[in-house]
Amino acid sequence: MLILKDIRKNPELFKQKLKARFIENSDKQIDHLIQLDSNLRTNLELQQEFQNQRNSISKSLGLIKDKKSDEFIKKTKEVSEIKSKISNLEEAINQLYLGIDEILHNLPNIPDESVPVGSDENSNKEIKKEGKIRDFEFEPLSHEEIGLNLNQIDFETAVNISGSRFVILKKNIAKLERALINFMIDVHTKENDYTEVNVPVLVKEETMFGTGQLPKFKDEQFKTTNNLWLIPTSEVSLTNIVSNQIVAYEQLPLRYVSSSLCFRSEAGAAGKDTKGMMRQHQFTKVELVSIVQPEFRFKELDRLTKSAEVILQKLELPYRVTLLSSGDMGFGAEKTYDLEVWIPSQNKYREISSCSSCGTFQANRMKARYKTIEGKNELLATLNGSGLAVGRTIIAILENYQNKDGTVAIPKVLQSYMGSEIIN
Repeated sequence: MLILKDIRKNPELFKQKLKARFIENSDKQIDHLIQLDSNLRTNLELQQEFQNQRNSISKSLGLIKDKKSDEFIKKTKEVSEIKSKISNLEEAINQLYLGIDEILHNLPNIPDESVPVGSDENSNKEIKKEGKIRDFEFEPLSHEEIGLNLNQIDFETAVNISGSRFVILKKNIAKLERALINFMIDVHTKENDYTEVNVPVLVKEETMFGTGQLPKFKDEQFKTTNNLWLIPTSEVSLTNIVSNQIVAYEQLPLRYVSSSLCFRSEAGAAGKDTKGMMRQHQFTKVELVSIVQPEFRFKELDRLTKSAEVILQKLELPYRVTLLSSGDMGFGAEKTYDLEVWIPSQNKYREISSCSSCGTFQANRMKARYKTIEGKNELLATLNGSGLAVGRTIIAILENYQNKDGTVAIPKVLQSYMGSEIIN
């Protein structure tokens, strides 16, 4: 969440930054926010004045011995009138707070200066490409064709059980998913210095609010009948570990990794990636979260991105890194690098990880702070990224490592986890 006092100091800067994010009526929203804030502060001052008057008159009432005197009756009436004014002010103040929250809760983070300005992915900036794209001697199949031919991916039964955008993995491809999770966690804990955490996939509304999924994106989430929400990514649970906390300076940085099931309704994704495993309601993802002092956040973003890249490098999958434009970033991000893996059947790179710095945006929503060296309580900075999306990694392996006979070679780093060199 944006910080109101920062907006108050420089509203024109925030108007400019929100325009760069192509937020509709952003100028009017900032103007309205400033007006509500001004009205709130005026009413709070007036409330304080009335409270002082009430206290002063109440004190003088205690000194009047004749409780039936005209003076006592007059002052009692004054106190009653002031209490009524305070009560009316409290209602007005509550409405002003609600109006301010309504705007702040729905405004996205503002982009960093280094982020290219653009409305969509066409303005993203390619940073680099890694790995060699394979030159097939045969027409490569899609992952769904490979899986169906091997009888190890079953969409039809999954549809009968759960509906569209679900899948059943069997035999060696199911084992591949488990191998990838173990491999990724091992790399991130042993080489990249992340702490493994097993987190809940059902969370409270305030937890979803803390990382920015609510209220703006409620239609994209799954909610249970008892008001718990299914996480769209374990970023939600991991980041909220520090919600309502004051972390000691010497404990930082905190770096967490978790593998979890993730759930997304895919609202607004009709017609997108309807075939195969690319866009599912339920999927597995290994997530990285870093919690640091704000001044170190961009250095940490580079570190987190490289940690995710290491997985693709070890799997020997061709990929590229792009810096997302201002209009293509997620709601809470101030800067995002996407890792995109090569998908032969689509003849293009597809996102397999987004690595983002959220600055103090999530921490402000979560009331997550740290104790500075000077002893002050300041907001933390949070970062997150996939390390990696497991389903999409399976897609990339099946397609990039496929053989002409329909089998699939297993990347060298996974062979000890799989106990074999080939999927057949």
